[in-house]
Amino acid sequence: MEETENLIETLALEPIEMNLFRGVSPNDGFPRIFGGFVIAQALLAAYETVEDRVCHSLHAYFIRPGDVRIPVLYEVDRSRDGGSFTTRRVIAIQNGKQIFNLAASFQVQEEGLEHQFPMPAAPSPEDILTEWDRALADNSKLPPQMIEHMKRRPVDVRWPDPQDIFNPVPKPPRKQVWMRSKAPIGDNIKLQQAALAYASDMAFMETALRVHGLTWQTPGLQSASLDHAMWFHRPSDFHDWILFDQDCPSTSQGRGFLRGEMYSRDGRLLASVAQECLMRVKD
Repeated sequence: MEETENLIETLALEPIEMNLFRGVSPNDGFPRIFGGFVIAQALLAAYETVEDRVCHSLHAYFIRPGDVRIPVLYEVDRSRDGGSFTTRRVIAIQNGKQIFNLAASFQVQEEGLEHQFPMPAAPSPEDILTEWDRALADNSKLPPQMIEHMKRRPVDVRWPDPQDIFNPVPKPPRKQVWMRSKAPIGDNIKLQQAALAYASDMAFMETALRVHGLTWQTPGLQSASLDHAMWFHRPSDFHDWILFDQDCPSTSQGRGFLRGEMYSRDGRLLASVAQECLMRVKD
């Protein structure tokens, strides 16, 4: 069995030319590049052109499926360098076509007024099975490839109310997920943000699917992330557990809308996330 994937090595970029970088997705046997991977790499590409400022928000669109068999080129547009804020746009390219684009804003770090929602109650992550252990215990029908993928994933994911993948039932449009990095990622703020961005696309869409008793194994299901937005409120430490509290206010017209807040274990609101996903069931 292969070792756990190292997230920082996975997200590493190769400089090609000024404002141009290349990344390589792990080829884990799935045809499409994981959305969190391209969000995180695009953010890191933008960071390569920014000095002494920290990302506070990003907004992204998934345009075409990414192919895991070929590298991704990230082209950065230095949109603006202001007195307090810096703006960058990043285009991800494969086969000469855009597969993804991202806009990110960076700010000089400063003190300001403090307020946040309190962290909701949640069970302890130590009392919840890991995603991999749960797969082995409850879903013996899972393909060995999927179980191996769960084992190798760089993020430990645990949630207290999992859906039965092969016998799903409708569940409330709310879910909590505990997450942390399996391997050290360092304390550099840009790497911590990239890791959080990567994880923000994990176990998120399922919150919309569960409302209708659907899973990724549902026959005829067509699903994909359409867009993704993230706001970084406070510095994070992804070596420790982070609670991803999610809800789905609406599903309609073949789309689901998702919201989420990420809290440190001691209750600090670290980031907010929103996403719209495609969800169709074809006969």
